[in-house]
This record gives sequence, structure tokens and C-alpha cells, in this order.
Amino acid sequence: MKYMVRNCVVTLICFVTMVSIVAADTAAPAEQGGSMLLTLFIGFFALIVVFQLVPACLLFVGVVKGLFSRKQGTEQESSSR
Repeated sequence: MKYMVRNCVVTLICFVTMVSIVAADTAAPAEQGGSMLLTLFIGFFALIVVFQLVPACLLFVGVVKGLFSRKQGTEQESSSR
């Protein structure tokens, strides 16, 4: 049963991907190029996202290391008892 559900989900994802590719291919092209202001706005937005993503990833790695590392103080206390 588990494999049947997994195969159905994979088939559905493939079907939706193919339909969206065909729909995007048949859509009429809008404009050949955007304005310079639009390009700068999208670039500025991308820079904001990247500069917020780097510290967030570093903080996440630090939290994961803190969760899965052993504390040295508890090892010393348990060995002395």
C-alpha cells in the first residue's frame, strides 16, 4: 500500500510538471525585456534575501551543533559520583 501511494504521488508530480511546462511553452511572450528600474529592484531584493539568509544559516548550524554536542560538565559530574 505504501508503494502504491508513493507511486501515485510521484506520477501526480510528474503529470503536473509536464502540464505546467506545456502551458508555459504555449503562453504568449509578454515583453522582450524589462526596464532598468525593475531589474535594479529585483537585484536589490535578491541582495536583501541573501544577506539575511547567510546569518540565518550560521545561526541554524550553531543551534544544531549545540543540540547534538555533549556537555563536558555533565560527563565530569557523572564520573565523580
